[in-house]
This record gives sequence, structure tokens and C-alpha cells, in this order.
Amino acid sequence: MHPYEVLKRPLITEKTQWQAGYEKPQYVFEVDMRANKHQIKEAVELAFNVKVTRVNVVVMPAKRRRSPRSRIIGRKAKTVLRAPQWKKAIVQVSEKDRIPLFEGVA
Repeated sequence: MHPYEVLKRPLITEKTQWQAGYEKPQYVFEVDMRANKHQIKEAVELAFNVKVTRVNVVVMPAKRRRSPRSRIIGRKAKTVLRAPQWKKAIVQVSEKDRIPLFEGVA
């Protein structure tokens, strides 16, 4: 897998902004489901020119939702939508490195 296919998008939330402010900053990305820790480390180092010290990977479970257009009064809705599962990587970089993409967003 090519390193530029591994990273899909950065996840920017309140918690990830807080993690980026640590002594050893951590950044969170949505990654390809086929990617492993070694590929994620290589992709982040290549894309942002930083030294990665640790990579944690979490597979986020699929979520079920009912479609609001399929509700029928008096009977249960038969249509259930499903958001697919996805993979999240928490990447810790060395103390002196920062990723400018995340700086000053919040």
C-alpha cells in the first residue's frame, strides 16, 4: 500500500486539540482499514516530516440508525441504515516535532 493511501483525513475535535498540546504531542487520523502500525508510522513521517515515537490503532465499530423517511405510523420501520466501521490511529511524535496542520485550529 502506498504511504499516501494510508491517511484519509485528520480528526479534529476538542479532545484531539487537547492531545496536541501535550509535552509529547499526539495527533489523530482516520486511516485505511488495511493499514497496519508500520505503514501508518511511515505515512505520517513521510507526509509531515516528523519523527513518530508511538502509534495506537482503534477500529471504531459500525453504527446502526433508522431512516427518518421509512417510518410508518402504527408499524415498526423496516429500513435500518448502517454507518460502516472505520479505523482510527493515534500517533505520538517526538517532543520537538509538531504538525502545523493541527496548530491554531480551535
